[in-house]
Amino acid sequence: MDSFAANKRFAEDIGVKFPLLSDWKRTATRDYGLYNEETGYGARATFVIDKEGKIQHVEVGKTAIDPTGAYQVCDFLQKKKEMKKQ
Repeated sequence: MDSFAANKRFAEDIGVKFPLLSDWKRTATRDYGLYNEETGYGARATFVIDKEGKIQHVEVGKTAIDPTGAYQVCDFLQKKKEMKKQ
């Protein structure tokens, strides 16, 4: 739900090179059950989505700020892909 500028700065602060998407209109936040109607805010969440569009990992809450979980899942998916090639 953060602005484009806030997401850009956050990405720079944590050193990620992948795009961070914003849900400015709160559509996805509502669709994924993360929006709190009473407060007007959504829970922070990190989703790892593979090239086929399948959600491989979801982390919700304060720990979603740290990209470590997403990195670990991406690393696991890459290793899994490499093993299939062998």
